[in-house]
Amino acid sequence: MGDGHRRKLTEDFKREAVRLIATSGRTVGEVAADLGIGKSTLTRWRSRYQEAELLSGPHDDVQKELVRLRRENEILRQERDLLKKAAAFFAKETSR
Repeated sequence: MGDGHRRKLTEDFKREAVRLIATSGRTVGEVAADLGIGKSTLTRWRSRYQEAELLSGPHDDVQKELVRLRRENEILRQERDLLKKAAAFFAKETSR
């Protein structure tokens, strides 16, 4: 992959690579080397899919649901704070 060309990998490939980390008992580095991708790339995919799975909705596992709700609250707080700042900025701009 050092020749400057980038492969377009499918979502199925990415999900399967992440599944391999979870089920094979092998390290991220080992799985990444076998698949011919970078360790940081595979780590990023794993984080993205874990986050998506976590936020995917109510979970039967109470602990997992609690983590999901806390993360959702964090996102909502960040959005609220951003909107407050934007409203204050535009109010200041229109009063000039």
